Amino acid sequence: MPGQAPPPAEADSAQAGRAAEPGKQRDAFFDNAKYLAIVLVAIGHAWEPLRSESRTVTALYMFVYAFHMPAFIVISGYFSRSFDASPGRIKRLVSGVVVPYVVFEVAYTFFTRWSDNEPERQITLLDPLYLTWFLAALFIWRLTTPLWNAVRRPLPLALAIAMLASVTPSIGDDLDLQRVLQFLPYFVLGLCLKPHHFELLRRREVRLLALPVLLCATVVAYWAVPRMNYAWFFHRSSAQQLAAPAWSGPVMTLAIFGCSVVLVACFLALVPRRAMWFTALGAGTLYGYLLHGFAIQAANHWHWSDHGWFHEPLGEITVTLIAAAVMTVLCTPPVRRLFRPVMEPTLDWAFRRQGSSAADRRR
Repeated sequence: MPGQAPPPAEADSAQAGRAAEPGKQRDAFFDNAKYLAIVLVAIGHAWEPLRSESRTVTALYMFVYAFHMPAFIVISGYFSRSFDASPGRIKRLVSGVVVPYVVFEVAYTFFTRWSDNEPERQITLLDPLYLTWFLAALFIWRLTTPLWNAVRRPLPLALAIAMLASVTPSIGDDLDLQRVLQFLPYFVLGLCLKPHHFELLRRREVRLLALPVLLCATVVAYWAVPRMNYAWFFHRSSAQQLAAPAWSGPVMTLAIFGCSVVLVACFLALVPRRAMWFTALGAGTLYGYLLHGFAIQAANHWHWSDHGWFHEPLGEITVTLIAAAVMTVLCTPPVRRLFRPVMEPTLDWAFRRQGSSAADRRR
């Protein structure tokens, strides 16, 4: 689906990371960061039909896609540091990632039959549809966490894998492995981070520099619109598939990684540390991420972008505000309560009790 790059989402890594510590209070900073980033996901998807007729919208689209998905993945990696493949964590991985992946892969398949007028579209769990690619990626990344925690230089190794993926068009579409491998360094970077790294972002000089850097990046994006293929930021294609020479794949992988990390740092430096009116919504970003796709697909089915007014500045601002409002509603507690059975099932019936299984092994 064109333009369906990164977007979220995140499989609520913070929630998974804290599940093992029920008494620990949520961190307002990370909930704020997740909410703001998920709103950018919705806005980016809403901008997609407007790109072709507006250089400004395309520049903003490129700017947002340069850091919003890397930010989610870095946070996901940070809260996956303690994943050790123990039975309890495997259970949470299945209930919080695998089950939503299967449910929404099926749901999006049936919905796309109507929205894209493709009645013959088949259900396939190996070819993630639309937004579900991130859940498949998170499942793979989490399972490999013990490996990254064991090797001596995890980030250079992950970058080397991403660079090789960028020149390997034969990887194919199974589980969207191209994106899994090219986004891998951001997850590994999150695994390598410690709390004091985030404290560095609170320094006054960092916060003062963050906004000018983001503004400069926006100007550069505007300059780059006619000169660069923004599909590089989607990380779902090899260099050859983007009609670029093979050598440019590793070069762009490193360049985009450096650019994205700087922008992620600036974004996080500007995120409020204190509790805000939207802080509680940060716990529901997975819900907003997976559900907003239905609204986006339905709107595109009715060809809203064919109306010329939406391509005018006021119309573009209206679309942006509507997307932010829809995403905000989808992250609210009532929506989370309604969809919790499929998003956070308990699955106690599917897993052995750890105590009894240990007794069985002793016997």
